[in-house]
Amino acid sequence: MKWIGDRVSFVDNKDSLSFVIFPPNIGKKKIVMVIWFILYLMAGAYVSFQFFREYTREEKLALFVFMAFWLYFAVRVFRSIIYIYYGREYIKLDANSLRIKRATGKYGQSKQYFIENITKLSVETPEDNSFKKVYEDSPWVAGTNRIQFEYYGKTRSFGRKLEEKDAEMIFRIITRRIEKFLAKKKS
Repeated sequence: MKWIGDRVSFVDNKDSLSFVIFPPNIGKKKIVMVIWFILYLMAGAYVSFQFFREYTREEKLALFVFMAFWLYFAVRVFRSIIYIYYGREYIKLDANSLRIKRATGKYGQSKQYFIENITKLSVETPEDNSFKKVYEDSPWVAGTNRIQFEYYGKTRSFGRKLEEKDAEMIFRIITRRIEKFLAKKKS
């Protein structure tokens, strides 16, 4: 097993190539996120109990709308926390297909993409001073994928919150191997 950076391990066999992408190591921010999330849940519980008090219809509607947004962000932050603690991405490339599995612990669904149908493989990197880059670096955001490709006209991607140099290295390794596999099939 070899490593690319401190988050990506890979095994390079003759017939296949496997990557495991681990979540970013954010240190003590994990604990702060969990504490913040618990406080966020407590605030939401308090507001939801207010729904059962005597308020006008308009006030109850405002509480309902607030709780809808609150629930949306609670789910998003919860999923980010679970990813930071237990998330993994498994990528396997062989002579026939590229398989991508986003897993939480041992649970996750693997998707298979035949290499003959993969086009426009590229690395997507946000600009240094852009809003997207600042937002991506936030610990409570699960992040977007860095390596993308087209498969039957739809954009697919993997490599959540990868550093630019790590994404470039994975991109080069996968591109070379796909070209090698496709050249073998043609001959």
